[in-house]
Amino acid sequence: MQRVERGLFRFDRKPTVLASAGVAGKKESEGPLGERFDKVHEDPMLGQASWERAESRLQQEAVAIALEKAMLPAGGVDVMFSGDLLNQCIASTFGLRSLGVPHMGVYGACSTMVEALINAAVFVESGAAEICAAVTSSHFCSSERQFRTPLGYGGQRSPSAQWTVTGAGAAVVGQCGPIGVNAACVGIIDDLGIKDPCNMGAAMAPAAADTIKRFLTGTGTTPDDYDLILTGDLGFVGSELLRQLLGREGIELGERHNDCGMMIFDREAQDVHAGGSGCGCIGSVLCSHIMRQMTEGKLHRVLAVATGALMSTTSSWQGESIPGVAHLIELQA
Repeated sequence: MQRVERGLFRFDRKPTVLASAGVAGKKESEGPLGERFDKVHEDPMLGQASWERAESRLQQEAVAIALEKAMLPAGGVDVMFSGDLLNQCIASTFGLRSLGVPHMGVYGACSTMVEALINAAVFVESGAAEICAAVTSSHFCSSERQFRTPLGYGGQRSPSAQWTVTGAGAAVVGQCGPIGVNAACVGIIDDLGIKDPCNMGAAMAPAAADTIKRFLTGTGTTPDDYDLILTGDLGFVGSELLRQLLGREGIELGERHNDCGMMIFDREAQDVHAGGSGCGCIGSVLCSHIMRQMTEGKLHRVLAVATGALMSTTSSWQGESIPGVAHLIELQA
């Protein structure tokens, strides 16, 4: 592994994504990418007794489908990296505890999918593991219960608010797969003092701009070198801010950029305000639609930039601002 600069490195042995899977809920299945998910659920409870158990079930299914595609049993995974939005990452720990796989929990809010992928790639690159898995999830109802007001309250949503995706994504990382992991850039926490929990796109956009700029500068590349620069869940508000911030630095993303929060829902037909959010947003879109496009030959070189708002209910109650972070991974078919 080559260290380019602080937090930015290239992989020599080229770990690869052997297989991936995305699972989604009913509202997500009604959006533009509905047919691209590996599995969708009409029932938000997934037959479980609580929303939290339903989210755990999303992770179980995403992992099971990804492992089936890779033709591997759960016992073939050396280390599992997983995380979610719930306190103590209970969707992950309760959902994956029956697999009997060495497990490391990670938390980067909505940036968790790429954070987990980076860890999995580093483990495979270093020889610490031959096969790793990265998985994350979110669920609209479990997130609303924890972070916002009870659903029955019926409070009006701000135009800048985003809709937490009910979904999960899983990727199996090893060697000799169809999608190579070329490089990674670990994000730096960025805080511009935004305190509105209903405007997380604005809180995360500066971190995304910083990570993309650091990566392009460090690697000597431009947006034109990539087929797609995919951000996690900036939504419509955050994506516009990202373009403005990078434009000031002389970096024009143009049509190379898209955001999972804008892709997963139909803004006109579905009441999602500023778009989608949550760990399951980039998790489900990246591990289904995007990686499928790469294996189909429609995308060759992709930068996946997962963004996270590092807040908690406690920090919001105490009047703290919302720090943001963005982790990047370069994928090549």
